[in-house]
Amino acid sequence: MTFRRRYSTLEISDELLCLFNAEVTVKDDEYVVEVPKSEIETGSVDPGDIYRVALIERHADSGGSDGSTSTSTSSSSASTGASSEPQPPVEEGEIRYVEIEDIGKQGDGIARVERGYVIIVPDAEIGERVKVEVTEVKSNFAVGEIIDEDY
Repeated sequence: MTFRRRYSTLEISDELLCLFNAEVTVKDDEYVVEVPKSEIETGSVDPGDIYRVALIERHADSGGSDGSTSTSTSSSSASTGASSEPQPPVEEGEIRYVEIEDIGKQGDGIARVERGYVIIVPDAEIGERVKVEVTEVKSNFAVGEIIDEDY
């Protein structure tokens, strides 16, 4: 899958559980990256479990005037002042490259992206890797239309 929001072309593993910005701080003799409480509350991360961490360099053109950066998963609620509920990791009109993992009860393909969020893809088969355009977004799933079957 390719994440094309703030980062031009960054390959992201399908195993991605969450994505957030954090400052590396020093506590005693350790360097610490704090995980936002929302990631624990949504079940993306469990305290005590071990995770592989990837650090992505912040580029000057990806941040705001205060030097902070934002991601697609947090920008919606921040800009609208909406509840602190996690926002869907996709937006209507967004292009995604997905692999169909399952077939739903109505015969549609099921793909999962960040945090296990489901994209329903009509006319897709298990194992297919397709390029889709997100046509509808709900809080717990999205619908995507196939725009290219070979990627």
